[in-house]
Amino acid sequence: MKNRSLVSITDFTKEEYIRILDLAEKFEKKPIQNLLSGYVVATLFFEPSTRTRLSFESAISRLGGKVIGFSDSSSTSVSKGESLKDTILTVSRYVDLIVMRHPKEGSARFASEVSPVPIINAGDGANQHPTQCLLDLYSIRKTQGRLDNISIAFVGDLKYGRTVHSLVIALSHFNATFYFVAPEELKLPGIFKDYITGHDLKFHEFTELDEVIRVVDVIYMTRIQQERFADPIEYERVKHVYNLKAEMLRQTRKNLKILHPLPRVTEISEDVDDTSQAYYFDQVENGVYVRQALLTSILGVK
Repeated sequence: MKNRSLVSITDFTKEEYIRILDLAEKFEKKPIQNLLSGYVVATLFFEPSTRTRLSFESAISRLGGKVIGFSDSSSTSVSKGESLKDTILTVSRYVDLIVMRHPKEGSARFASEVSPVPIINAGDGANQHPTQCLLDLYSIRKTQGRLDNISIAFVGDLKYGRTVHSLVIALSHFNATFYFVAPEELKLPGIFKDYITGHDLKFHEFTELDEVIRVVDVIYMTRIQQERFADPIEYERVKHVYNLKAEMLRQTRKNLKILHPLPRVTEISEDVDDTSQAYYFDQVENGVYVRQALLTSILGVK
């Protein structure tokens, strides 16, 4: 993994996923380690993301590294017309690794092809979010005691949800059974269904959450992303389509856990927060340990 970029979850093998998760477990037991002393990491966020950026910066700080970068490209040379290539070639002279989020699909792959230092994709459009995927895998393994043979329901925006796309690909290596719950406008793109069937696995599609809530080990809720809709009328039609409430969790499996990449809007009621099934805030914390594992592996200090 040393000096390799992570753009798509397909860049890593199943064995490499496991290695990162095992290392994350060690960081969870001992999060403060001075392994990145002398290293500088850039966080270039061309698109807002409070959680992912702060999670990376927390991971770097706990490892003794330094962070430079921006969370709003409007205050950088990008606003003067600088190309992505020139930004990457310039910043790479200052740092050992670049973490980048960008609204355009394919931008992270392009950056990795021109950059002399490794690139970690922190989300590119509706395409991929591989580090969220790794922390999702870590959260599933931690709560279920395994990754193999999981039944999981993905609910909400499955069309534009890059966290869903990455996790579907990763779980296809672990014999998962998939339940997709979405309105017609937001169904999972065919390319990901083909990926599942290409691995001889099954998926089931529904429009109502009630139809699957009692038969799964994990419910992965997602926000309906207003910023991805070109047509505001289409967004208005589906924005409140799902609302998971505590009363709906009766007679579910004892091991059921609810995950969400956050932020949430109305898809999970606050009364769910106090149930034993709610796991989304613990999921956030897991992200720091997973990113510590990833950073130290790519920089070759672990």
